[in-house]
Amino acid sequence: MKTNKNWIIHLLLIIGGIVMIAPFIWMILTSGKTLSESMQIPPSIFPKKFQWENFTQVANILPFGSFYINTFLMVIGRVFGSVLFSAMAAYACARLNFPGRNVFFSMVLIQMMIPSQIFITPQYLLVQRLGLLDSVPALIIPGFVSAFGTFLLRQFFLSLPDDLEEAAVIDGASVWTIFFKIMLPLARSGLIALSIFTALFSFKDLMWPLIVNTSMNKMTLSSGLANLQGQYTTNYPQLMAGSLLAIWPMILLFIIFQKKFIEGIATTGGKL
Repeated sequence: MKTNKNWIIHLLLIIGGIVMIAPFIWMILTSGKTLSESMQIPPSIFPKKFQWENFTQVANILPFGSFYINTFLMVIGRVFGSVLFSAMAAYACARLNFPGRNVFFSMVLIQMMIPSQIFITPQYLLVQRLGLLDSVPALIIPGFVSAFGTFLLRQFFLSLPDDLEEAAVIDGASVWTIFFKIMLPLARSGLIALSIFTALFSFKDLMWPLIVNTSMNKMTLSSGLANLQGQYTTNYPQLMAGSLLAIWPMILLFIIFQKKFIEGIATTGGKL
């Protein structure tokens, strides 16, 4: 009976895996088709001859060099800012006793319940008054603070034993010394998980880069690819080829750090 249950579970997991990976495979196949093949009804699954020139054509149409640089700077800036400020806020909410701590953390949780689109207008006005419109810093500033990161890291800090802090205080360590030299290294798995989450969320961010930056050389990969979407017609092979050129950094990032990513998620809220 147990064998039959395992067989059913594995079958469902295989079906779910196929459903998840099917759009990615279709994107690869479409990137090698001609325009007529991509719009054929009924659709053809495999291209008659893989059109490698779709990649060269889309690379000539869009400045992918600038897109990669802008995206890389945005991701690095948001990851650094989010991890640093979220870790400090999480440590304060988890380990420090100060008036209004629970109220402060409740406000953080409330931000997670509000749609992020609501913050676009005040963020735009802030960037505008700072004179940073149509620039790389404009892409980074909204990602400096992360309510999700504060909540995630707070769970890690709560799981650490109190004896560590008590011993450090007896030795004369300050709050900053305890935070940077004791607590942060012990929360490494959470920091890595938050870094990967932030990098993924930043990489696929479309709305904010489209709103705040208008120059082609200041756009990111996601907003730059949006220019391939025509009002009346779209060259889908070129769009899929551009999408493949855009996503390979995140695929490589996940392959390299997948062990830490899974470890960070698995240990969230658990005792170390």
